[in-house]
Amino acid sequence: MAIIPQTTLFSWENDIENLGDLIRLQRVLQYLPNEALMQKLEQERGKGRDRYPVRAMWNALIAMIVFGHTSYASLLRELSRNVQLRFLCGFDQGPVPGSDNMSQFVAKLQAHETEILELFCRLSQALYDLLPDFGEALALDSKWVWSKANRQSSKKHPDGRSETDAAWGRKDYSGVREDGTTWSKTVSCFGFKTHILVDAKYELPVYFFNTDAAASDVATGEKMLKRLKQERPEILNRCRYWMADKGYDDTDFLLALKDAGIKAIIDKRTMWRTQTEKEVPGYEGMYYSEAGEVFCYGKETGERHSMQPAGYEKERDSLRKRCPVGRYGASCREADTCPYCKNIRIPLETDPRIFTQVDRTSYKWKRLYAKRTAVERVNSRLDVSFGFETRRIRGMKTMNLLTALAFAIMDSLAVVSIQENKKERMRSLVRAA
Repeated sequence: MAIIPQTTLFSWENDIENLGDLIRLQRVLQYLPNEALMQKLEQERGKGRDRYPVRAMWNALIAMIVFGHTSYASLLRELSRNVQLRFLCGFDQGPVPGSDNMSQFVAKLQAHETEILELFCRLSQALYDLLPDFGEALALDSKWVWSKANRQSSKKHPDGRSETDAAWGRKDYSGVREDGTTWSKTVSCFGFKTHILVDAKYELPVYFFNTDAAASDVATGEKMLKRLKQERPEILNRCRYWMADKGYDDTDFLLALKDAGIKAIIDKRTMWRTQTEKEVPGYEGMYYSEAGEVFCYGKETGERHSMQPAGYEKERDSLRKRCPVGRYGASCREADTCPYCKNIRIPLETDPRIFTQVDRTSYKWKRLYAKRTAVERVNSRLDVSFGFETRRIRGMKTMNLLTALAFAIMDSLAVVSIQENKKERMRSLVRAA
């Protein structure tokens, strides 16, 4: 930890628990496993000028993220007028740094990107050790973070002032109104994307990967999966379900998750342009829709009858579907002559996008997919509680640094709550978004 032990004139030095909202910052500073990084930074400074100590500068940077300051200037104004915050950071007996000093310190931290990422990984692993069911259900999504610039610089190499890493990203949305008319809109962003993998039960970050704003969600999802296999295989070993929206709907990605032993709960894009149904191979007169519904038409009446989900058969890698007449006692005039009044089996290879291990038409699929909103709440916390909604970032190195620290802070507050037997407060110490 980077707390600075020193004598102070303030009478409340031993009563820091009464500092109100600052308790969040105090707990983060006490728990973050950053001692090795602090010692390395102090060694690099050596016997040089130490007007603004490394630990105090680090604490101030953490305070900027914890309290959602979107600029160094905003943080420094708070330090100037808030004696309690200065005391907690370590500036109570010295001057407050300027924006240039903070920028220079952050530039030095960027050279230690590996150590910063290791902080987050250690805290994430601590949650795996503390919570037996942590990571069983994971949710993946991405969010944009705007750059300080509005266009990419023509310079080939970053110089700290020009934006060479950000890009323009675009998202197209469309739908159908209640009156049957269609609508569409396009939104864009110049900046970056952070792709976040979170625990769907506890709503805490597990892994992240940053790209420019133009990067494809599904391509990045595949890249994240490959990196997890190499860097943190324990995450995949515990994961049973992987939730994501339709931006990650891709046959190769679904099969990659399946090969990793994970059941994909991923919404599906509309890909059929003219067809509304296809015949199920091997079952004459049985059809399926792009939504995964399987049904037949009565030969005499022409009535449409939907088959009901009956589970996944691992040995045959198939979904079972059962006629509602046999399963629920529904009435059908042609039940006596229908060859499919019991079970049918549909191999997943028929269409891996439509037929997945958890039947898309089942209540189980809908219940699991509803947990995907956990990642949206983490995104919202990042925006509102940590200021990323209005924060402007220049360069991928700064993006990696600030997001890694934000996610490390989320997990550190959760770990300290669990260790204090206050599991229900795992997210309450970070202001609800």
